Amino acid sequence: MAKPTVKELLAAKGRKKFTQVCVSDADTARACDLAGIDMLAVGATQLQAVRAAAPNCFITGSPPRPPCLASDPEAIGACYALMTEGADAVYMPPALGRIKAVAGMRIPVFSHVGFVPYHATWTGGARAVGKTAPEALQLYRDTLALQEAGVIGVEMELVPHRIAAEIARRVNMLVISMGSGPDCDGEYLFARDILGSHDGHYPRHAKKYRNHFEDSVQVFKEFSREVDSGAFPTKANIVEIRDEEFDRFMDEID
Repeated sequence: MAKPTVKELLAAKGRKKFTQVCVSDADTARACDLAGIDMLAVGATQLQAVRAAAPNCFITGSPPRPPCLASDPEAIGACYALMTEGADAVYMPPALGRIKAVAGMRIPVFSHVGFVPYHATWTGGARAVGKTAPEALQLYRDTLALQEAGVIGVEMELVPHRIAAEIARRVNMLVISMGSGPDCDGEYLFARDILGSHDGHYPRHAKKYRNHFEDSVQVFKEFSREVDSGAFPTKANIVEIRDEEFDRFMDEID
């Protein structure tokens, strides 16, 4: 399946539920591509490898330095650099001025509403956003402001599902849910949470489909036991030398 364009993504709003996965390495990206995941999110340092591994996924890249901290020309330059390295869109924090400058250059931009980790002090820490009517109305205004600034989509994080559904229905851009319910335009999760590949905190909104961390511990234990017992390596894991060459070696070394 060919990589979707921005036009195709927006045209599918309301007709298809998209999947988006945050990845940090090429092998995981390739697995996502083969599985038919629609969109990937990736940092700048892994972008080129992920692009090569996942040719059919729409990729949103994050600049190495937040564009909101740069001047408009610097932000545009950083985002253009991501596009030349294979990104189909760029992720920008919800800084309207910088977003307008970048989007004004026809660079597709995704942003973030609801619980935004680096803005958490303004919403009272790590918690859901939009659980009161005034807060939900402000969330709607913030989302509209991003749309007016030119973004093509937002990650909506930790918003009550009915609020998220109503906002998604009223805007023209994509609203991708992270813990904001099933009625947005898609679902976003981190690959490491889906795979169960770490022993840290798993947020309530995530689903651990496998437990690769515990599996890895058992696999490493098995490896250690086989080394201790001599079961590894076997003849299939070693390199042989012809007897006559070995004999010559022994003659010389002695």
